[in-house]
Amino acid sequence: MVISIASQKGGTGKTTTSLSLAAGLARRHKKVLLIDIDSQANSSKVLLPHYQELRKEQTLYQTILESQPLIIHPTTVHNLSIVPAHILLADTDMALTTALDHREARLKRRLDEVKGLYDHVLIDCPPALSWLTINAFTASDGIIVTISPGYFELDSVVQISKSIKQVQDNFNPTLTLIGFLFTMSDSTVNSKTSLKLLRQAYPDSVLTTVIPRNTDMRDAHFNKQDIFAFSPQSRAAEAYNRLIDELFYEQKEA
Repeated sequence: MVISIASQKGGTGKTTTSLSLAAGLARRHKKVLLIDIDSQANSSKVLLPHYQELRKEQTLYQTILESQPLIIHPTTVHNLSIVPAHILLADTDMALTTALDHREARLKRRLDEVKGLYDHVLIDCPPALSWLTINAFTASDGIIVTISPGYFELDSVVQISKSIKQVQDNFNPTLTLIGFLFTMSDSTVNSKTSLKLLRQAYPDSVLTTVIPRNTDMRDAHFNKQDIFAFSPQSRAAEAYNRLIDELFYEQKEA
């Protein structure tokens, strides 16, 4: 499957989840491709030590804005490759507004050429509904939506659900919602209440695994490492291992 990790808001653990799923699967001897379609390029900066030296022609910019093949780079994690983002992807909406080709499918066309080489393809989406997100959703089989505690975060679920429906109706009718992933959980009333309300509102769509708030994750990214390399015994690493089991292994066993 090609899976997008998405959120209508920033700061919900979207990139952390993309990195952790990709690295965790790679460490289970799966061949993984991570596509960074967020112009902030945070996934790319963690996994590519020399990211700052890359030219735009060596990034996803070539595919989205120039309709060229995907430029795939090896990363510091064995079995994990990445198509890095570039800050100029921020110009995508302006550039594609007047495009005459199937602008929503530029990523899909090029990904279809290579996805058979990988066991898993993950896409780290930008925190907004834009032509970048539409490209990601059009190329995907399923979506994981990350949600952190808070009133406005829960409100964003309605917005992204509408966005998914729009892409299903117009570009990708087989697209499915894999589930809502609750992240940054802690022992506060706000966190407990948010999770309770989410499960009440979407009883069949909330993933069982809950990702805890953990400083090890921030420190791992600061050191340009995934959580399994930086602190494999941490609560965050254990949670993402459980998530991988839930998403990719428990269903097969069932």
